[in-house]
This record gives sequence, structure tokens and C-alpha cells, in this order.
Amino acid sequence: MNKKNLAIAVIALMVGFLIGYNLSGKNEDVLIQGEKELTSIKIGWQIPWATEGQLTQILKNTDLLKDSGLVGDFKGFSYGGPLNEAALAGEVDVIFTADQPIAMLLNKNPNWTIIGRLMYNRTALFVPPNSPIQDVAGLKGKTVAMPFGAAAQRMALLAQQDAGLDPKKDVININLGIYEQSDMIKDPEAKKWGNIDAMASFDPTPAILEEKGLVRNLKVGKIVSVIAMSNDYIEKNPEAPVNFLKAFRGAYSFYRNNVNQANSWFTAEAKLDMTPEALKIAASIEPNVNAESDKEIYIDFKEEDYAVMQEAADFLYAQELISKAIIMKDFVNLSYLEQSKK
Repeated sequence: MNKKNLAIAVIALMVGFLIGYNLSGKNEDVLIQGEKELTSIKIGWQIPWATEGQLTQILKNTDLLKDSGLVGDFKGFSYGGPLNEAALAGEVDVIFTADQPIAMLLNKNPNWTIIGRLMYNRTALFVPPNSPIQDVAGLKGKTVAMPFGAAAQRMALLAQQDAGLDPKKDVININLGIYEQSDMIKDPEAKKWGNIDAMASFDPTPAILEEKGLVRNLKVGKIVSVIAMSNDYIEKNPEAPVNFLKAFRGAYSFYRNNVNQANSWFTAEAKLDMTPEALKIAASIEPNVNAESDKEIYIDFKEEDYAVMQEAADFLYAQELISKAIIMKDFVNLSYLEQSKK
């Protein structure tokens, strides 16, 4: 072997040793890309969920994670239930989820920390455009369909109570999934949908139906969705939550400046028939999308957000959907967010 070949062989052995060390050593999450070490992070997200979907696509299609020292392994799910199962099985390190699913996860496994606010998103209680029902009080004696266990159910039942109705006696509330709802709502001239007088749902479904003129809203509510990270992952990778939040703030910056691109990435993977106007309706509740500067972007919580999150946990406990009372604020740690701002 000549000197040139010998030198090449030595370099190859050294590179192989370095890669092997980082992939099989104490921290299996560390990868080497060029001269920069990147920490692997398994991101659990929900494919058809508007606004969250755009933010995820931005992280997937830009260098925001890489620039923050991370490499993402994206694991998509259809909704919060399967995502929770993956979290319980240790298949994801960080999850994008809503207030009720995170309470259900914490009930089963408290070894998760809420490190920031994901977004606000909408729930809606609606009727056919030509329905004689003009307000929530008009639902007395009527049949209302909703996905039980979802935030839409919570909003609908609380709206009924606020209107002076007893959800158990005055209204016939029945379980109906999101996809079944969409299949039934086709006629813009409808007064009822079969035996159903009203429905409750969460975006993007209400936004799509609203944009098509197929529904009229009686009540719109707000969900506080969160970013939660496994405590085991944080222990192994103490810098990861700070770095991840830096990248996530960057995703909002990209989103507000490149709405059409983010929407295009989202609709392509989600395979949803959503117009730009429907996506605008779905995102209208999230102030970061319409921020005038990056300084206005915030992913921490206001006191009213904590109240909504606690309302979600209390609702689940009252409905016996979780086995113990959860104090949501106990699982929030914003110290990583404060570090990320520096």
C-alpha cells in the first residue's frame, strides 16, 4: 500500500471510529453531520391538524432543527389517541397535542413535561344554514352530535350549561366522529342532518364546512394546545428542550412570512381538500400567524390559557375519562423557554 492509500485508510478508520462511538456510546441520540453533532429527536405530530400541520411541515422542510443542533424523526398520527399510545410506548420524544389528550396522557404517565404552547385552535358548535335554531338556548329538546372525549364535546356541553340548559336532561347529546360528520354535511339548504339538529367539532373540519357555506356557527371555542417532552429524553439530552424551542419559534417566524408555502406543504401531506380561505379561518385564532414582527411571537402561556387547560382536565375527571384529578400547571416548566429566548 502506497503512502497516499495508507493515509486515506487511516482517515476512513478515524471517521468510522467517531461515527461508531456516537451511535453506540452512552448517548444513542447523538449523530455526526459534517463537523457538527446533531441530537436526534422523535417528533410525534398529527397529520390532518391545521396550523400544527403547517408548523410541522416547516420543521420538516427547513434547516431550523439542524441549525439548533437537532435532527428530526417525524412520526405522524391521525389524531391524539394513537399519538398518546406512541408516547406511552416510548416511541416519541416530543409531542404536539391538545389540552384534553395531554391530560389523558399525564393521567397514565406523569413522566412528561409541557415545555411550551403549541397553538390555539378552534372548536365550533354549529347548525345547518337554514336551521330555525338561532342560539345555543334553542338546542333544548334537540339532538346534538359530537366526538365524545374530544375538546369539542367539552365546549358544547359547557355552552349548553351557560345557556341555562341541562346537557343530560334538556339536550340529546350523541357520539359522532369527525369523519362521519363530514360525510353527512353536504346540503347547503339543509335544516337538519337526518335526525341531527346540530354538531360540535374541531378544526379543520368546521373551517372547511364554514368556508363552503354548509354550516352556521352558534358558538366558537378555543383549545390550548401544547408541546410536551418526555422527562427521560430531557434527562439524556438536557440541551434538547431549549434547542427545540428555538427551532419551533423559528417555525412561527417562517410561517407568518411564508403562509402559502406552509399551507402547500401541509395540504399535500394531509391530503385535505382545503382552500386557502378555509386554512385562514382555521388559523385565525392563533395570533402568531398574524404577528407583525418576530418580537410578537410567543409560545408561553397566559393565565387564561392555564384556566382552559385546567377546565379540560376537570372535564375529563368529571366524565370519569381519567382516574385522578390532574393539576395541569404542575406539569408545565417554562424555564427551557426562557433559556431559548437568550
